[in-house]
Amino acid sequence: QVRFVESGGGLVQPGGSLRLSCAASGFTLEDYVIGWFRQAPGKARERISCIVGSDGTTAYADSVKGRFTISRDNAKNTVYLQMNSLKPEDTASYYCAADRKLYRLWYRSPPQTEYWGQGTLVTVSE
Repeated sequence: QVRFVESGGGLVQPGGSLRLSCAASGFTLEDYVIGWFRQAPGKARERISCIVGSDGTTAYADSVKGRFTISRDNAKNTVYLQMNSLKPEDTASYYCAADRKLYRLWYRSPPQTEYWGQGTLVTVSE
């Protein structure tokens, strides 16, 4: 059975940090491109970052470059998103997604992916 579960969201003050996790079961992350997306109320889903499972190549949206870091632990079949210097505008539900093809996940709008997680809420507020 395929499962893709995010965790690590919560309430944090501006300037704070959170680390999101995306744990996969039923498929091997190393064979996929994993992406993080977010969606704020009333807004379209936004791509944040992605990582190629086989070689660790990464990409970031300009809005998070230099503040967020994506990483993976293939032994744990888990991808992480370290978020630093959080801003109120980072408030959103964060989703991970997986697809075998980078262009489908990262370059198509909307993204085309095999798997989506259920999301985890991040709130940045005083």
